[in-house]
Amino acid sequence: MPNNVKNLRMCCVCRQHSDKSELIRFVKSKDGSISIDQTKTAEGRGVWVHNNSECIEKLKKKKLLNAAFKCVVDESVYEGLSE
Repeated sequence: MPNNVKNLRMCCVCRQHSDKSELIRFVKSKDGSISIDQTKTAEGRGVWVHNNSECIEKLKKKKLLNAAFKCVVDESVYEGLSE
């Protein structure tokens, strides 16, 4: 298996595979809190999104993290993407 295959992740918005370096990772920790994972290695359920305006806007508009994590995600998580 080529080395770069293990670094591929799928964007939950457009369903395209890309290298981890091109994506933002959200993580749901054991206590249920959801946040942006700056290190991309935090423990918990991870969801990946392309770091581009198209995917981010669609993620916010359709609240796709709610479906990915199967819970209601606080609005502050979505607002954190604007910063």
